[in-house]
Amino acid sequence: MPSDEYLNNKISPYNVYQNKTVEDVLESLKNCGFQGRNLGKALDVLENMVSSKDILTVLTLSGAMVPAGMGEIICALIEKNLIDVIVSTGANVIHDLVDVFTDGGHYVGNANVDDDKLFQHRINRIYNVFLPEDNYLKTEREILSLIKKIFQQKTIEITPSDFLKKLGDNINKRCILSIAAKNNIPVFVPALSDSELALDLVIYSLKEDYEFKFDILGDIAKFGEIIKSHKEHGTLIIGGGVPRNWAQQIFPFLDQIEKLESIGYKYSVRIHTATEYDGGLSGCTISESKSWGKYSLESKDVSVWCDATIALPILITGLLQRLKII
Repeated sequence: MPSDEYLNNKISPYNVYQNKTVEDVLESLKNCGFQGRNLGKALDVLENMVSSKDILTVLTLSGAMVPAGMGEIICALIEKNLIDVIVSTGANVIHDLVDVFTDGGHYVGNANVDDDKLFQHRINRIYNVFLPEDNYLKTEREILSLIKKIFQQKTIEITPSDFLKKLGDNINKRCILSIAAKNNIPVFVPALSDSELALDLVIYSLKEDYEFKFDILGDIAKFGEIIKSHKEHGTLIIGGGVPRNWAQQIFPFLDQIEKLESIGYKYSVRIHTATEYDGGLSGCTISESKSWGKYSLESKDVSVWCDATIALPILITGLLQRLKII
């Protein structure tokens, strides 16, 4: 290949005087380098993904984004009809409920603190966010009150997503679960047992004689039906973990039981910090996922290696500005 074919576009230095909005910033970054360019490109891919009602957009949410203050972003995405499905960790769900049911919720903390003293004061630390144990206990009591209101029987047989929908339907305050329920956005939590919410349910079983029989496999079938109802699909992936792979494995699953018109997600924006070379699934590239049939061979995708609490607010603000809905 001649050398001049490598040199089609010059780097355009970022000009602070020319950018007035977050959308301007992202547009300018597309002509810079490194993760700034990837973040700029992510805006284009995400816009294409959410602008068509024919494309099913799946948000996967790992870690503990809610205590870090990212919950309202998720609410806005739901309210603006920009996402169709949420696949989350149980941590984000329980912290969403903590914010609803307690006055304090979460507090600005400090990573350079004596954790022994925090334990003595019964304050839980999530890096530089503090959560008093009392807020967990208040939330535990409030969830129990909801369960008593919703379910007349002590044995509850239900999928986790339907359980969360019923909780959301009965919460009269603003939160991810209530807004998702109002807008008929299913919330899947495939690793529900890995959360304070699950511990609360076990406590209710021991102290209140409840028996929870969650049909976790039923949620896979339910998600599969949602996938089949659309011809094109996309993912907005925050981090990795179980939510990411649970959402992606649906195409290899469907491919084993029936022939689809097309295999794999056709769009993806991913914000993460994982690396691929240790073989960990959270570091698995979109390209690697194509070999499994999780993504279309023609997929339009971009990965942004960045702390999600930095990239996500910038990206979504720029998206809402570009779509002229804020």
